[in-house]
Amino acid sequence: MPATLIEVRCNHNQAQEIAMIEAVHSALVSAFRIPPTDKTVRLVVHEPHRMYCSPKLTQPELFTLVSIDAFAGRSLDAKRALYKAIVTNLEPLGIPPNHVKILLRDLPKENWGIRGGQAGCDVELGFTVEV
Repeated sequence: MPATLIEVRCNHNQAQEIAMIEAVHSALVSAFRIPPTDKTVRLVVHEPHRMYCSPKLTQPELFTLVSIDAFAGRSLDAKRALYKAIVTNLEPLGIPPNHVKILLRDLPKENWGIRGGQAGCDVELGFTVEV
């Protein structure tokens, strides 16, 4: 049940934007084993002057920041697999691996209000978080 935000510094066409969303969501499905239908992914395009990145990047316009809020409980191996899958999935879209930064925040289930305002810890999720 991750909530994901992809932030970029340049405009893309609709197909490219959808492909970026799918690339990140697919990585979550494979690494965190969430259901494919469990998709909450947003894409925000910033004007370059509103989103700075390292001047050492060869193509700073392609800098991509992926922020993920997820239930706590995933193993370090699952997190490593997620990071690798995101970078690998975005590379065919022309985003260099070293232009991707991923921030993962593990939040206790009780910090999520889901399914009609219930605490996440009170809901049967239908999938295992501890992967």
